[in-house]
Amino acid sequence: MALSRFYSYLMMNEPSLALPDTSALVVGFNDAVSVTTDGEIEELSVAEAAVLAGKSPVLICHEPEVRARLESDALSQALDVLELFAFVRPANFCLPTPKGLALALGLADPGSDLTDQALVLHQASARLLEQLTDPAYPDRPEAQRIAKTMHEAGWAWGPFVTSALGPPGSGDDAGSGMDVWRRLPEWEDEAPRPPPDDLPIGPGEVQDRLLELLGDDAEDRDSQRDYAGNVSAAFQPREIATAPNAVLAEAGTGIGKTLGYIAPSSLWAARNGGAVWLSTYTKNLQRQLDQELDRQFPNPHEKARKVVVRKGRENYLCLLNLEEAVIRSQTVPENRVRLGLIARWARYTRDGDMVGGDLPAWLLQRVGVGRASGLTDRRGECVYASCAHWRTCYIEHSMRKAKHADLVIANHALVMIRAALYGAEEDRPTRYVFDEGHHLFDAADSAFSAHLTGGEGSELRRWVRGPEGARRGRARGIESRIGDLLSEHPESERLAREAIRAAAMLPGEGWLQRISSSNPQGPAEAFFASVRAHVYARATRPDDPYTLEASTHTLSEPLLDAASAYGKALTELTVPLQQLAKVLGNRLAEEAEDLEGPARTRLEAARNGLIRRVDSMLMPWRAMLRDLEAGTMEGFVDWFSVERAGQREFDVGLHRHWIDPTKPFADVVLAPSHGVVVTSATLRDETGDGVEEEGWRHAEVRTGFNHLVLPGKRSSHTSPFDYAAKARVFIVNDLKKSEMEQVAGAYRALFEASGGGALGLFTAISRLKQVYGYLAPALANVGLPLFAQHVDAFDPGTLIDIFRAEDHSCLLGTDAVRDGVDVPGAALRLIVFDRVPWPRPSILHRARRDEFGARKYDEMLVRLRLKQAFGRLIRRQDDHGVFIMLDGATPSRLLTAFPPGVPIERIGLKQAIDQTRDFLSQAALSS
Repeated sequence: MALSRFYSYLMMNEPSLALPDTSALVVGFNDAVSVTTDGEIEELSVAEAAVLAGKSPVLICHEPEVRARLESDALSQALDVLELFAFVRPANFCLPTPKGLALALGLADPGSDLTDQALVLHQASARLLEQLTDPAYPDRPEAQRIAKTMHEAGWAWGPFVTSALGPPGSGDDAGSGMDVWRRLPEWEDEAPRPPPDDLPIGPGEVQDRLLELLGDDAEDRDSQRDYAGNVSAAFQPREIATAPNAVLAEAGTGIGKTLGYIAPSSLWAARNGGAVWLSTYTKNLQRQLDQELDRQFPNPHEKARKVVVRKGRENYLCLLNLEEAVIRSQTVPENRVRLGLIARWARYTRDGDMVGGDLPAWLLQRVGVGRASGLTDRRGECVYASCAHWRTCYIEHSMRKAKHADLVIANHALVMIRAALYGAEEDRPTRYVFDEGHHLFDAADSAFSAHLTGGEGSELRRWVRGPEGARRGRARGIESRIGDLLSEHPESERLAREAIRAAAMLPGEGWLQRISSSNPQGPAEAFFASVRAHVYARATRPDDPYTLEASTHTLSEPLLDAASAYGKALTELTVPLQQLAKVLGNRLAEEAEDLEGPARTRLEAARNGLIRRVDSMLMPWRAMLRDLEAGTMEGFVDWFSVERAGQREFDVGLHRHWIDPTKPFADVVLAPSHGVVVTSATLRDETGDGVEEEGWRHAEVRTGFNHLVLPGKRSSHTSPFDYAAKARVFIVNDLKKSEMEQVAGAYRALFEASGGGALGLFTAISRLKQVYGYLAPALANVGLPLFAQHVDAFDPGTLIDIFRAEDHSCLLGTDAVRDGVDVPGAALRLIVFDRVPWPRPSILHRARRDEFGARKYDEMLVRLRLKQAFGRLIRRQDDHGVFIMLDGATPSRLLTAFPPGVPIERIGLKQAIDQTRDFLSQAALSS
């Protein structure tokens, strides 16, 4: 429908609707288009578009991306249609592109034509404003008040939204409407859940459950039924304490492992009245799992009771932080606009998850990642029952629901940290499924490491003492959080004062600038200044733009003296915190008859917070400092670092990691469980020497199964795909991988040969950015959209969603994109890797190399990375794809990473281009 006809139709039905009388602007890589409300089309250069956007209001889609393409911050009162979408349809999914808006609103797909995309912006804004005029629009009074507040704060959409909604009624609350916390449901306590029963489930029953989940029209896959039956062994009653029923299950792409483990998990949970925790490494798979469970629970109310997505506290909106931000925003109008959009989302969100939940990532960017982070409880400052919003708290809702759910979707980090911190708590799950099991080693490495850095010390100081100096925000110290609970107990008050005094020796505001200028204050900053000097003295490449490292061997006397002084200062802080935790624990026991529920909750939370910081921070820090002179503990590796990004320093410190982090994982997670499944498509390393046992041994080492009392059951299920017919692997042998012009030219020619649908993977961000600078205008000239991690103003998950939806698009990325891509069909038909992804040389990697087998260890890691990357290419039976390495030095011993039977050729670039074009063209014709 032409634009003028669309508006005529709209005005006939809603003649009072106020619409923006401004041009819609869409900016490509080389050019731009503006379309007026009268349908006048103007083709512009990017420079001309920047001038237009700077002098008059324009309709746009995703302001950060438009700014980046215009290379200008001069946007004059731009009307971002995504902001309007976020207000009108809060907590709803929409890709941050014109096509995404069209799909979300039921408009015609604009494709890649810039004019059609600009037309969609007009249509989308009209469609959304029209929705606001509906008398049945939900919670209209609240929306009216928030819109009025945002309008008064200068929101560009304010006049149009308030006109469509109408003014608040005379009987309505005259407030700002931002106080959504007053209208959220309260949680209610339930009786504790009894411990789960030990009724077994049989493979046949599991396979029957699988058929129920698949439905009558599903493809019959014997391999999926076999997989489900095999993993059911983890759900049998445990016979020996600390010896779980453990299954290590490798399932090739196309097996259908997700439903394969959901079947026994849901059957066991329903029969035994217990919860199964389904853990993933990436947010994408968490979201996919949540969607898959719609099959099991088609009734959304039942699903809300039976299925819970759990993340760490730092992911959820804190209502107290929101309230205080709203109060502070009265003096900063622009912040009221941002918070108005957050308030709209908070009213309708499923669970308050700000990171990977139903808060669009593009809205997070609009608010500002730093500001949004300040709305969560990332510093552990929760005041629990003393908070006015405790009864409506999203985190409390989620935690309580998880205690009564059948299936809890979590992530590896949360599972590990929860098990390490809380030990044998009453509601600890007995059954786990770890999908993306090939990432368990890395997840454990992060969860069980210790970092004595200036940044960590500064955070602890703030947690103990609260905000100081010019620092603003909601940060609370011990006195603010629990001072009222201590006021009538002199001993508690004394210990709190001692801790607050002792914490003054931790790094304070501006610590990094002071140590950089050799002006440290106190023992902590003196230590970090010595560390920084040591790292620069020992660094072999101090001019590198990235993090510098130095070993802890052969240290100078001044550094050891500084470490000793810092250790003594940490002891002075540890002692009063330990004693205060003990006093609070005694009060819980001695005052059991007098403590009201909220007071008990706060005391217990305060005690646990103190214990956590002593046990997981102060005690390891003191041990690390002592060991600088005594020597690193066996099984660990220590090192110093100056953390840098583009030569900008942001932290300095001492680090400690397990050489084998799966050992603590096995101790605190695997051994106490009754049953555990670890599964992935890429568990085993295929060395090609015909020794299957070696591949399983590597898988057990990487997942902690080698530390179990009894060996786990092994289960292998080969992909059903005919890779010999569906895929090709080319290794380009006439390209200089160090010459970035050649690499960029190869990417351009290969992406054009595939007609898009291409993923470019890089081993370094700097290489990606160099290639992008050449590639973006070149591909724009042939109509192929290009998106890139570390360049575009989108998070990796959003980039992948756009790549999946945009026809013939291309995407560049690094590790996060390689591991998170799930793009079936022709949307992904070519993967190009810039060079062999060897592990980054570091002190930690050197220690593990020595432990696990030097060159064999390096090659195992590379094969697993290649195996994971190739697995992104063929996702279903009718897929075809080409995998290309632009590294002629790729060793043949690494090629066993690819499936048996897939043709692998070492050829020149021209041959690779021609064969890629021919293979994909024939595949398109055959489908």
